[in-house]
Amino acid sequence: MSTMLTTNPKLILVFSGKRKSGKDYVTDLIHKRLGPEVCCILRLSAPLKEQYARDRGLDFKELLGSGQYKEQYRADMIAWGERRRKQDPGFFCRLAQRSATQPVWIVSDARRLSDLQWFWTEYPNQTRCIRVEASEHTRRQRGWEFTPGIDDAESECGLDQGIDFDWIIRNDNDAPPLEEQLHLLFSLAEEKAGTETS
Repeated sequence: MSTMLTTNPKLILVFSGKRKSGKDYVTDLIHKRLGPEVCCILRLSAPLKEQYARDRGLDFKELLGSGQYKEQYRADMIAWGERRRKQDPGFFCRLAQRSATQPVWIVSDARRLSDLQWFWTEYPNQTRCIRVEASEHTRRQRGWEFTPGIDDAESECGLDQGIDFDWIIRNDNDAPPLEEQLHLLFSLAEEKAGTETS
């Protein structure tokens, strides 16, 4: 079992979705609503990018962004991360949650079944899985272009099928407002954290 735990979370919201689906936008919205005392955002990609940058002599902060710098290293970084996961499937999950102390954790970037399995195993009663979906048209408007070797890799397709998500959030212009779609999720988080406000 994990030896790095610093707290026992009341609720873990594990988000997944394609590139440019708006995962960060949705998770930032939830974080702002609940507040930093109640919840924290855990990015599984952050410890991966930090170690990758250290190993390769790259700019870690640029790898965290959404710009071209990250895109030029994405394929190699994915392959490097896969090798690391084969050695230890929970490695990045443990690193991401090591300093979390809030009652609600938001995992903003689950990409593989092994990510979900780790949280389901370590925190079976607290973990809820949420998929953020956006049409290809919407994603293109946000700057997405299909890239072979990336958009057809496990890091983008590993959670496309076979997962019974607790929530599916549609993040398109013609979808219901996010606040409306997230209402039950907000209520659950506030209840679990003991901070009900509405």
